[in-house]
Amino acid sequence: MITLKVNGEQHSLDVEDQMPLLWAIRSEIGLTGTKYGCGIAQCGACTVLLDGKPVRSCSLPVLSAQGHKITTIEGLSNGGNLTKVQEAWIAEDVPQCGYCQSGQIMSATALLNRTPNPDDSDIDAAMAGNICRCGTYVRIRRAIRRAAGKV
Repeated sequence: MITLKVNGEQHSLDVEDQMPLLWAIRSEIGLTGTKYGCGIAQCGACTVLLDGKPVRSCSLPVLSAQGHKITTIEGLSNGGNLTKVQEAWIAEDVPQCGYCQSGQIMSATALLNRTPNPDDSDIDAAMAGNICRCGTYVRIRRAIRRAAGKV
């Protein structure tokens, strides 16, 4: 048995130790906001926060996540109230197809939690590993600036 704390709730799962965290979150717990993209930790669609830091859940074994606080896109809003990042995403009309957006939002959230007033180089460094096939990078940057209070 593996015990995971996801979005503040404990989940005891009868899964293999090496199962990727992504599949435990999606298939076992039923939270489908975290997406499968590449399966090799290169695209960022599967990004979740592990103790507040962005990690690629497609390549992280559940055993490595045990004992840590895991936050998924579903865990960001508090009682239905959107975060500043989520509100900025809407205000800047960031999503096009939307597939990568949960990973993008999780990476942006981690950035703003550690660097509340990021400059463009901070944003570029934090978001570099998140791929958007639709190319909404300009809107992503604008949304991050808005969430930081710079717009």
